[in-house]
Amino acid sequence: MKIEILLCPEALSLPPLAAAGVGAIARFEGIVRDLEGGRRITGLNYEAYEPMADRMIREILEDLGRVHPFHIARVHHRIGFVPVGEAAILMDVSSKHRFEAFSVLTKFLDRLKQEVPIWKRAAGVSSEIVNSQEESAAH
Repeated sequence: MKIEILLCPEALSLPPLAAAGVGAIARFEGIVRDLEGGRRITGLNYEAYEPMADRMIREILEDLGRVHPFHIARVHHRIGFVPVGEAAILMDVSSKHRFEAFSVLTKFLDRLKQEVPIWKRAAGVSSEIVNSQEESAAH
């Protein structure tokens, strides 16, 4: 089981994983939307307590790997300002079967939001409130 973690201020790029010896590769790209709390935004500012965030990401993946074995899990998370339309997080998981890859991916993302010290704050918030129908259509 190999784990790769990157927390950085630059735009994210995750080259494709080699598929040799695996049966599944699951990938997630978390893109910043233009609405936050019913208001238009220009982006999100992410802050992290990086040493702890790195350690906790690794611990969560190791924990999930004991239940859902995987070959490689890569998590790249942006820190600082991320404009609308760009990725705040890229993650992929390779495993023998799709169930393990999807399980690690979805369970990790749920735990990331709850347990890892990474915080987001809306930037360039509009004073205009967008009605719920427009917001629903945007998602």
